[in-house]
Amino acid sequence: MTTAYGDWLREQREAAGKTQQQLADEAIMSRTHIAHIEAGRRVPSREDARRLDQVLNTRGALTSFRPGNDRRPVATHFKAALELEQQASVIREFALSFVPGFLQTEAYADAVLRDASYPPLGKEVRAEAVATRVARARILDNPCTPVVLALLDEAVLRRPTGGREVMAAQIRHLVQLVESERIRVHVVPLEVGCHPLLVSAAKLLWFEDQPPAVYVEAFLTGTVHDDPDLVERVQQTYDLVLGDALPQRESTALMRSIAKEYGHHD
Repeated sequence: MTTAYGDWLREQREAAGKTQQQLADEAIMSRTHIAHIEAGRRVPSREDARRLDQVLNTRGALTSFRPGNDRRPVATHFKAALELEQQASVIREFALSFVPGFLQTEAYADAVLRDASYPPLGKEVRAEAVATRVARARILDNPCTPVVLALLDEAVLRRPTGGREVMAAQIRHLVQLVESERIRVHVVPLEVGCHPLLVSAAKLLWFEDQPPAVYVEAFLTGTVHDDPDLVERVQQTYDLVLGDALPQRESTALMRSIAKEYGHHD
């Protein structure tokens, strides 16, 4: 997110003579959350923006001009998860079929949205959706947060989504992110066989100032859960499968090997 929204919020807060803590108290938010919004590190939820408008008497401006105000071409069921993804301090992904969206290359994202969408997307709509998906990678611009761990079923790497060249480039992109120490990737080898996470993709999210949540996605559906017992159960399942995954060094070696196989295919 750009800082323009955050800068304007700060200006309105200061014009009202309020500190971050005072605004947070009146808007029923945390001071840390206010600070992150003003710094451009977080996007407020619609409810957050509504309360800020009410406290600062900004006549709906903070709600109307909230970054990405539901105009982004993403699946309806993913919108809540997208907001949380931008706010998270730790993200743990499990990918069953495709590389996680914010780790996808442009060509790979285009292939997924072209071949896995039904009914098919028009070219313009698909191009907008690809741009939105690729833009999600901006959360990696900060060298420290969010901390990202991607747990990939080996099938994600073996399925030639978009063709061999596209797949080779996508895997090399993952390797580069690992080698730059920006993310960790662990691969669950096919030899593991059946495991508890095979039923769906999952995204675990932790935050600095709110309880953790989990996003679970299935065919044409996806739901954000914040029930503590459910989040803990998913986390325990994730940890169980992570224990069967290859260590990062071996995972990276496997990814390099598979990319090489794609690249050398005649």
